[in-house]
Amino acid sequence: MSQEQVTAGQEPPDHAAQDPTPQDQPETLDVAVAELRPALEAILMVSDQPLDRVSLASAVGHPVEAVSQALASLAQEYTDQGRGFELRNVAGGWRFYTREEYAGVVEAFVLEGQQARLTQAALETLAVVAYKQPVSRARVSAIRGVSVDGVMRTLLARGLVEEAGSDETSGAHLYRTTSYFLERIGITSLHDLPELAPYLPDMDDMEEELAAASAGSPGSPSGPGATNPAPEHQAPEHQAPEHHAPHSGDGTEPDGGTEVS
Repeated sequence: MSQEQVTAGQEPPDHAAQDPTPQDQPETLDVAVAELRPALEAILMVSDQPLDRVSLASAVGHPVEAVSQALASLAQEYTDQGRGFELRNVAGGWRFYTREEYAGVVEAFVLEGQQARLTQAALETLAVVAYKQPVSRARVSAIRGVSVDGVMRTLLARGLVEEAGSDETSGAHLYRTTSYFLERIGITSLHDLPELAPYLPDMDDMEEELAAASAGSPGSPSGPGATNPAPEHQAPEHQAPEHHAPHSGDGTEPDGGTEVS
């Protein structure tokens, strides 16, 4: 019998048990695991964006469930103690925020009474992106009826909107809202956005308004079977309106989407 053959029940050589491969050796931490609650506070204090519980658990070396319980406990503790800050679960992660009732004090200290706010045009554009994303700039312009180039640049610079690839058909850039947008409006996901249906008019009301507008337009013919051909300068029905460059005449936003209060 050759040495390669092993009979049933024969024990393996001793050197096989005494010489484990590197893959069999368990991984060990180079540093001791820190105390959970103070470690979470230290990490969250220096973070400039919300951190999810898995990332926090990996950083402090504690189980995810233990981290979740500690975060909820800390948040409740800060509230019970009436601290000037609070720990919120926003945009899929946890982060420190100043408490709402002290917002006026913080604004007076940081902004010195000056605050660049989004204009109504910028807010409307942001709403279109939020509900129609991913959406092209031309599509947003068609929905709003004006060019939104300047406003979109402002939303991009503010970090509220970001590029989301290109349209397969037209090749146009697509845009979507960011996690910072979720953070600013205080929701965890886009599913938390309010439904639009309650704010939309009924189809009957829309048909009446369209009929009234058509009857009141200059040169509208009357009588059965009357038609009203579109003028030569008018764009055909269902054709997207032509948009000009930002700040270049009619059909454009009058500003870049911000105003100083």
